Amino acid sequence: QVQLVESGGGLVQAGGSLRLSCAASGRTFTLKGMGWFRQAPGKERDLVATINWNGGSTDYADSVKGRFTISRDNAKNTVYLQMNSLKPEDTAVYYCAVARYSGMYYYTDAYDYWGQGTQVTVSS
Repeated sequence: QVQLVESGGGLVQAGGSLRLSCAASGRTFTLKGMGWFRQAPGKERDLVATINWNGGSTDYADSVKGRFTISRDNAKNTVYLQMNSLKPEDTAVYYCAVARYSGMYYYTDAYDYWGQGTQVTVSS
C-alpha cells in the first residue's frame, strides 16, 4: 500500500520559516517527479513547487519564487519544502504528491498519489 506522510506544518508568525517533509513508503518513487500543492479554504488546490526525478530541475509558483525551495533525497524516499519569509497568504493545507512520470508537472491530474495534507498557518 502506497503511503505519503507529510510533516512539519504548524503555526508561525509572518516572516518566519517552516520545513515540510513528505516521506513515501510502500514503493520507491525515485524515478518519479514530485510536487507540493496547497489549498486554502474555498479555493482550488494549486501547485507550489515541482521537482523532477533526480532533483536536477525545479519550478515554483510565482507567488513563492525566491522564498520556497523544493528538494528531495531519493535514498530516503523523501521530498522537502523549505519555506522562508512566510506571509499570511501562504496559509493553507499543503499536500505532497507523486507524479505519474519523471518530469515536472503543474496540474493535479498529472499526479497519482497524494498525502493527507499538513496545515500551515501564518499569523500577521
